[in-house]
Amino acid sequence: MDYQQGILASLPHLADPEALPSRVAGAIADMRAHGATIAHVRVGFTEADWTAIPPANKTFSFFGRQRLLHHADPATDFHPRLVPEPGDITVRKTRYGALSTTDLDQRLRSRGITTLVLAGLTTSGVVLSTVTDAADRDYQLYVLSDGVTDPAPQAHQTLMTTVFPRLAHIIDTTDLRSLLHESHPDRA
Repeated sequence: MDYQQGILASLPHLADPEALPSRVAGAIADMRAHGATIAHVRVGFTEADWTAIPPANKTFSFFGRQRLLHHADPATDFHPRLVPEPGDITVRKTRYGALSTTDLDQRLRSRGITTLVLAGLTTSGVVLSTVTDAADRDYQLYVLSDGVTDPAPQAHQTLMTTVFPRLAHIIDTTDLRSLLHESHPDRA
């Protein structure tokens, strides 16, 4: 979720900006090898989206006033290692959560999907909003601890150790490989 060029560039605390997308790309490859559906979520606005943001929305009214993250701006493109493939679900959102301003929930449910493995930028933004919303919608949730980050280390730590464990299983990409192998031992 939100693994976009401009968002990655706004995270100066990353010692190696390619490490995080590489880990997520590996997790996606593992999931694909086990037949999982991959969904890509990006934030991007049209002129109408910006106009529709009420002044009361503290974060997104700023985006609207500044005309930030236009959906056609290259800054909103997915990281090159995480570009959707044919058959993947791709949605564009205009708020924090992956489910709130998209048809993603409907598209997942129509495919019989009840379990989500989440990775995204940032922990206190799209990940927090999506975890709480998806938990309320009764999905079984896994958050990839090495597939999320936040510019505020304390917020990231609090969410990963205190908030998310009440709503989701916290695993890393190595744990994901083990879970996939346990559920499908016949696949590499």
